[in-house]
Amino acid sequence: MSSPKMPGKTSALSVVSVSTETRPQVLQPSGWPMPKGYANGMAAEGRLVVTGGVIGWDANERLADGFVAQVRQALSNIAAILAEGGARPDHLVRLTWYVVDMDEYLANLKELGRVYREILGAHYPAMALVQVVRLVEKAARVEIEATAVVPR
Repeated sequence: MSSPKMPGKTSALSVVSVSTETRPQVLQPSGWPMPKGYANGMAAEGRLVVTGGVIGWDANERLADGFVAQVRQALSNIAAILAEGGARPDHLVRLTWYVVDMDEYLANLKELGRVYREILGAHYPAMALVQVVRLVEKAARVEIEATAVVPR
């Protein structure tokens, strides 16, 4: 990790360099424990690509059966939207997850991690996880919003 410094000033913020201009920078404050499966913050420059709330249904609006299957489909849908916008998963800077059951999410962490890496790779943007009472589609278990920055 490197610490950006201004002349005459010290910084408590470390920037983990990703060493390619096609990837955002992970922001990791000095002394903070390294998060697992997400980043505390991201910095990027370029063209913004955002999704709406994406759920786990296919092109025929059929929801996948079960929480992990819906996450798999939602992440696949996000990857397709990113591709349509000229972005890749490694351009992601933020994901916001809305789940209807936090316990269901926590009980499936290992499988969710495997599915996530299978679809989006080992790039972990800033993430937030929120439990909600329900989603617009009553049978939906998860909805995910994504923000990516494509370098110019």
